Amino acid sequence: MYTTISIFAGFILDLLLGDPYWMPHPVRAMGKGIQALEKKLRRPDGTPAAQMRAGALLVCMIVAVSLLVPVLLLWLAYWLHPAAGLVLESFMCYQIMATKCLKVESMKVCRALRDGDVEKAREAVSMIVGRDTAVLSAEGITKAAVETVAENTSDGSIAPLFFMLLGGPAAGFAYKAVNTMDSMLGYKNEKYLYFGRPAARLDDVVNFIPSRLAALLMIAAAWLCGMDGKGAFRIWRRDRFKHASPNSAQTESVCAGALGVALAGDAVYFGKVVKKPFIGDGKRPVEPEDIARANRLLYVSASLLCAAGLLIRCVLPLVF
Repeated sequence: MYTTISIFAGFILDLLLGDPYWMPHPVRAMGKGIQALEKKLRRPDGTPAAQMRAGALLVCMIVAVSLLVPVLLLWLAYWLHPAAGLVLESFMCYQIMATKCLKVESMKVCRALRDGDVEKAREAVSMIVGRDTAVLSAEGITKAAVETVAENTSDGSIAPLFFMLLGGPAAGFAYKAVNTMDSMLGYKNEKYLYFGRPAARLDDVVNFIPSRLAALLMIAAAWLCGMDGKGAFRIWRRDRFKHASPNSAQTESVCAGALGVALAGDAVYFGKVVKKPFIGDGKRPVEPEDIARANRLLYVSASLLCAAGLLIRCVLPLVF
């Protein structure tokens, strides 16, 4: 029951507080750990097989630490006093979630576009996307922000919450470790093609179920928000595999259908144009307010999972 209370408290704290810049964050520590291990393990002149083994070793070490540290800290806190354990576990759950942070950062882009300040919007969107932003027009900036909110509805909100509901904050931190490694190492370029492949493949595996769950929740959210729920379902059925990743287009397709816009298409990464198919019908041009609409889908989807998940966690002990 303590974990159930902690998940609810962490979810509410995230919606209220987000991620204050002054507060130390475990994901930053994970990032530093990944960078340190990369320097030790990655050998640019190694064979593809050797680079993949080194990448797999890094993945195992980071995931193991991300699991064990919260387990040990929570064991110690609950051993000292149940109240101490509850406070620490709630704080951990809060730090795993990134719902408000995603909204705050993406709405910076929205506000800049509303004000007609394309340069400021370009700078803001560069903080939340991995593509090159210097070449983006106002429309391209808007699309990039909407796509990021749509994709991270799964990666930053639904998936962490899903794993916390299954295994508490330790499972949530393990998921965040995998997702962080993929964002840092999972590039198909010369540097990370082999070394980063284990992280990228594991990220595909752990996100397989959450991404599809997020898509279904977003379809429900589209109906509840008065958007095109029917279109969201239709585009999801049609376009959910139009992405190199088996998971990314799941929520992007729902968002495109709910808003009636076209997302994805060609993008520039590290100075190279990457060809991508369009997702959605593009019934109208994308506009800055679509960023706010995508955030409404994010919040409602996360709230639906939190409510359903906590209800299940409360009922199951009574049934079994």
